[in-house]
This record gives sequence, structure tokens and C-alpha cells, in this order.
Amino acid sequence: MADNEGSRGAHESSNRDGGDRKRKWADRDRRNASRGGGGLQHGSHKSKKRNTGRKEHNSSQLDRRDRNAEQQAKIKAQDEKGENGRPALPAAFPAEEVEAEERRPKRKVAVLIGYSGTGYKGMQIDNTQKTIEGDLFNAFVAAGAISKANASDPKKSSLVRCARTDKGVHAAGNIVSLKLIIEEEDIVEKINSHLSEQIRVWGIQRTIGSFSCYQACDSRWYEYLIPTHSFLPPHPSSYLGKKLEEWAEKEDDVDGYRKRQAEVADFWPEVERKHIKPILDSLDDSIRPLVVEALYNVEAVDAPPGEDPTIDASIDEKAKEEPANLETAEETAQPDAGEPMDTDKPADEVQEAIDAIKQNDPRLTLDASTDGTRPLPPGVVNQPVLEEAIKTLKKTYIDVKKAYRISPERQARVQAALDNYLGTRKYHNYTVHKKFNDKSAQRYIKSFKVAPKPIIINDTEWLSLKVHGQSFMMHQIRKMVGMAALTVRCGTDPKIMEESFGNAVVRIPKAPGLGLLLERPVFESYNAKQAKLAGRESIDFDKFNDKIEEFKEREIYQRIFREEAQGNQFNTFFTHLDNYKDAQFLYLTSGGIEATKRKREGKAISQKFEEDSEDENASGGEG
Repeated sequence: MADNEGSRGAHESSNRDGGDRKRKWADRDRRNASRGGGGLQHGSHKSKKRNTGRKEHNSSQLDRRDRNAEQQAKIKAQDEKGENGRPALPAAFPAEEVEAEERRPKRKVAVLIGYSGTGYKGMQIDNTQKTIEGDLFNAFVAAGAISKANASDPKKSSLVRCARTDKGVHAAGNIVSLKLIIEEEDIVEKINSHLSEQIRVWGIQRTIGSFSCYQACDSRWYEYLIPTHSFLPPHPSSYLGKKLEEWAEKEDDVDGYRKRQAEVADFWPEVERKHIKPILDSLDDSIRPLVVEALYNVEAVDAPPGEDPTIDASIDEKAKEEPANLETAEETAQPDAGEPMDTDKPADEVQEAIDAIKQNDPRLTLDASTDGTRPLPPGVVNQPVLEEAIKTLKKTYIDVKKAYRISPERQARVQAALDNYLGTRKYHNYTVHKKFNDKSAQRYIKSFKVAPKPIIINDTEWLSLKVHGQSFMMHQIRKMVGMAALTVRCGTDPKIMEESFGNAVVRIPKAPGLGLLLERPVFESYNAKQAKLAGRESIDFDKFNDKIEEFKEREIYQRIFREEAQGNQFNTFFTHLDNYKDAQFLYLTSGGIEATKRKREGKAISQKFEEDSEDENASGGEG
């Protein structure tokens, strides 16, 4: 009996324990199911295939289309609340609209486009920033060229770009390849109707099914517009101007340096004699030294890395988004009008500048109590007069630079500098995060030409530089232009450009992005072989030349000229470099690369590149 009772008690206890365990497993199953997962069954092992109750679980789940609709609805709700950070892509369409849309065939195409990059964060689509591709994709959806089902994900349409242009860079011709619905004859007009005047679709051409505009592109043409005053030598009183002279004497290269600057040797002496000296002579002795100091020494201080926006941006260190040297740019942002200036500025204009400064005598200040004037105490300077004098002289310097017209000899030096890029070179110093032994830094340049005839816009003379290469890395073209301009303006021995392709670190500033535009990509191999065999039309921008030229003039060239007239970006950039008190650009002197290795405060200056700007992706970028 006792045994039976004990057996029965043990059995009941076992049943209770088993029931408790079952309830625990059931509770766990319910919790997992509520999270969208199956429950781990009693007696199963983690490494074994779980019995998730699929039959019961799946019967309660949405089918695939409904799940997509639910996800799209969630994305749309986040978009509406501003929680998704997806301004570049359209919100997902409601499930009922997707379901009701007529299914139409998609074709692989090449879309030929042009755009002005001003105000855009570059070409490549970005869910958090305004980009060319973002606006373009939105227009495809709005025009019905991309179905509502694919509207929130460019990958579903196999979107590929030919060239990824940087922030602010323009393109007269670029291409994206993807699958589009192109049944309607007026599809190009419909797409353009949903785009701003800054972006135009030139045409849409059928391609072979495997076409990728990035892989099929043989080469690319870029154009860079630059004011000719960018090739003037640094002012003799600037930091770089002084160092050029010092190192020429130190390296016994005075004659060579003079020859390389022969055609512009008289420019600054004439400017000082005719335009600057009369203004300086008009100033009181107490204020004159302060004006000179402000002009040639204050504008660019010896700032530590990361604290000088112009320099740090040019050498790919972390930099702020604010325009470099903003105060100076605002002071000098005065568009000129009228006929091109003559460097022989009339004497009465100089006198007007003097009069503007002397509206208040620098030795007098207003006595508010008597409505009269009284002498300033010794050593005290009239600050408004000082500021007016500095502002007037800065504007005078800009005016005489704009009046400069490049000589054939100087233009020939520009072409000679660009010729150093021809052929296959190692461009590790002309991009970001590349070393000498990195094979991806090796690029082939077919041609780099200066247009024979400069053009004059807004009283400023410009040169057009056109480069033709297989492909380009991020910032490469801007750094190529920057290096060529600096070597010409500084009368640098051309051998420094050869050294920049070697196993040495040369910190090259990138010229302003304002002047760069992608002219067009080239598809010779694809046109001659694959397109011909498949009976497809050749990819060629020539058929759209009239439209492209009109667009370039209106949306690209005039925008470049207008922005430069308002902001003087090139003047600010080169003037800042001229006054930057650091050894890193002294390779431009007769001392060469060795001149950059001087010691400061007992420590050698680091030649290591810092991190690039956070908003830039070094992979695949062009320009």
C-alpha cells in the first residue's frame, strides 16, 4: 500500500512537473509567435531544425505581396513623420495602388542626361541628401517610367551611373542605365516635365540586356573653366611670394626662377606703382602698417590641421561645410560691370578709393557731446577707417586681377604643365586614401588641352581646359588642375610634377569644384561591337548637340561665371594658399620636396594625409 501510494504520489508529482514544463513551453511559444518567430518545442535542441508550428503559423501570416505592402506603408508613415531621412526617394505607394497598376514591360536602356550640379550633393543617389540621381529617379516614377511597385528601391530597376560626379560638379553629358517602361512616345518629355531646369534628359536608347553604362564606357571627357588670373604669381609680400625668392637664392636658382616668370615679372611692380601706392600714401602713418599687415599676413594664419577650412578641404582633411575665408569672400563679392578693365586704371578711380577711405580723417574721431571732432589719443586707431582701407585695397587687388589678360607665352606654360599628365601615371597624390604601390591609382590620360582662345565674361578672362581619360578617381581632375596652376603661377621647376607621380607624398590642393564639368562619356567599343551585333542604336551625344550647347551656356557656363563674379572663389582660394604659413606647399619653390621637410618647434612636419571629409566616399568617385 505504501509502495502503491508512494508510486501514485510520485506519478502525480511527475504529472504536475510535466504540466508545469508544458505550460512554460507553451508560454514561450506564444511569446516567440508574438515576435514573429516559432516557439522552441519541448524536447527539441537548438542545433536541430525547430518545429515552429509552420502550418498553424503560416496560416496566420500575410502573403508576400501583403507583407511588402505592409513594409511600404511603414516606410511611407516614417517618411511623412520625417523619421526616415529619405528625401531622395519617393514614398512607397499604397498596396491597393500597386495592386491596381497595370503591369507593363520594362526595357534595358541608356538615359542620356545633362545637369548643373549647383545645390546638389553630387550625382550618386543618397537617401539622406539631395542628389542628381535622386531627382532623376523621382521623375522616372512620376512619369510612369518606373512602376509603383518599384518606386521606393532603385536596385529593383538595376540603376547604374556612368560617372559619379562630386558635389557641385556639372555634366553636359552623363548616362544612367536601368530598366524603364518606355512604351509612350513622349516619355522623355514627360520625365523632363518633372525635373527642374537644372537637369535634362536628352534621350533614351534601347541597349542589350546586359548593358552597364559604367562597365561599357571606354573613356570620359571633362572640361575645367578657370580664370586666367589664377596663373598670376603670388604677391611678393605674401608668405609664398617671399619663400619663392628665398629658396631661389638658397638653391642658386634665381636665373631659372626669373626665366620661368619672365612674362609676368612686371605685373606686381606696375600694380603697386599705379594702384596701391597712391592709396597707401594717403593713409596716416599710424594706420598704414596695420593695413599692410592685414593684407598680407592676417588673411591666412598658421592654423593647426583641422582649423583652416580652405587648406584642410584642399588636402582632404576634415573640414567644415562653410565657405572658406567667408569674411573676405563677402567683402569682395561685388560683381563688376561694363567693358573689360584696363590695367592702367585711371587716376581719378584711385582718387575715388582714397576719398572713400578719408571720409573720416584717421587722426580724428567724432565727439558726440559737442557734435565736433577731437584728436585721437596717441596709439589709438580709428577702426572704421582701418576696415574701410583694407576693404578698398582688397577690392583694388581683385579688380586688377580681373583686368589681367594672359599672354601667349603664359598660356604656353599652362599647356606645357598639362602635357606632363599624358600617358599612364600613378596618381596616388591626386586623390584620397591611395599609396604609391596601389595599382588602382594608375590611370591613363589621352589628352589634356587648353582651348586656343580665352573668353571674357563679366570682365574676367577664362581658359577652357579639356581632359580625356579612361577613368578618374575622386578629386583627381581638380587636383591635376590645382597642381598645374600652382606650378605655373609659382614659376616652379616642371620636374616637381614628375616627382609627384613617384614614391613621395606631395600635398596637392584641389582647385574649386565650381569650374569642373563632365563633357561626355565615350562608348566606342560597345557601339562598334555589341550594339551593332544586337541591332541597337549607338550611344552618341552628337545628335543632341544643339540642345546640349544651349543648356551648357544657360545652366552651366553662366552659372559658373555668375557664382565666380559674386563670390570670387578662385581669388579667395589662391590668395589663401599664397598666405598659408606652413611648409607643406614649399615644394613649389626651388627647394622642391625637401623644402617641405623643415622642422618646426623641434618636430618634423607630418606628411601623412588626414581623414577625408565625412561626406565623401572615396570609392568610385570621379572629378
